[in-house]
This record gives sequence, C-alpha cells and structure tokens, in this order.
Amino acid sequence: MDARGGCPHPSSVDATPTLAEKLGTTAHLSPLLRKAARLGLDAAALRALAVQRGCRHYETGHEPATPLATREEFSDEELAVALLCPALAYEPHNLRCGAAMSGAPDNQPRRLAFPARCERAELPLRHVGEAGRHYEPDNPFWAELLAHLPATPSPPSGVLPHPTRYVAMTGFTRLGPGLVVRWIRPEKAAA
Repeated sequence: MDARGGCPHPSSVDATPTLAEKLGTTAHLSPLLRKAARLGLDAAALRALAVQRGCRHYETGHEPATPLATREEFSDEELAVALLCPALAYEPHNLRCGAAMSGAPDNQPRRLAFPARCERAELPLRHVGEAGRHYEPDNPFWAELLAHLPATPSPPSGVLPHPTRYVAMTGFTRLGPGLVVRWIRPEKAAA
C-alpha cells in the first residue's frame, strides 16, 4: 500500500518503467490489472496463461500444468489487453504475447476494443491491429478492430515491438524458396 492507502504505483515497486512511461504518458491504476491480481495473475502469470491458452510460440517450459484462470474468470480479450496495458511494467515479451492473444480465434473486435479504451491501451492495440491488417489483409477482424479504436499518435520509435515480431516468417517452403508469413496466435484447440 502507498501512503494514501491505495495500491503502489507500478514503477514504485521496482525500477522498471511502465509501458506508459516509455510511451511518454502516465500510468493509471488499472482495474483490469487489479482483477488479474485478485486472480493471482502478475505479469509472469499473464504470460503463462497466454501459453496455457495456446500461445505455444512463447512457451518457456516453466508454465504450470494447472490452468491459472478460466476464460469465464478472465477472457481472452481481457488477457490480450492486460498484456498490452500501459500500466504494466515495460516488457516487450508482454507486448508480443498480447499481440498473439489479440488474434485469438474466438475474439470479438468490439469486446477487445472496449477494455482497451478503459485501460488506455488504444495505442498498443492499434499498433497490433495495423500490423495484423498489414500481414493479414484478407482477415476482416483487423479492419473491424481498428474501426472500434480511436486514432492515436504514432508511438515513440523503438518502444513497441517491430510488427515483424508478431508474425512467424519462413523463407523456404516445401515448394522451395518463398516467403510465408503467419500471424502468431493461440492454437484454437488449447484449453
């Protein structure tokens, strides 16, 4: 607790700046991160939950076998926004996991955009959405998501991951040389 009896400011707990600070804004007391904390989910647990829900690309081998939270307790949309939340300590790995969870197969653009607005995460989510639209131009999800988000300024250079960090690319296929790009997202069959 801080001197006012509230939760400590995220950057007062350790020296790691928040994403908000890196973006040049102020961090707020996040209702979504408070909900996650009530479920026992800190930043590491949020990343582990993303892996449990199918983000195998980010697996470390240290994720618990028992689900950390059900989708009823903490939806995929909430998980995506929590990982992109500017009040969270700055960690590019969180942002990449948040981008993957943003593209979860059953996500609804409106249900993703609403908590992003409440959490002041429009800028990172818009960055993800623009990358999604670039790499998956035929997927209407990204255009619909962007339509639900307000225009935002460009992020400071180097703060958000380069859009290529949200995709898997291969330069060689069964048919020979050729670039294949695939958005990194949770596997649909994940628990």
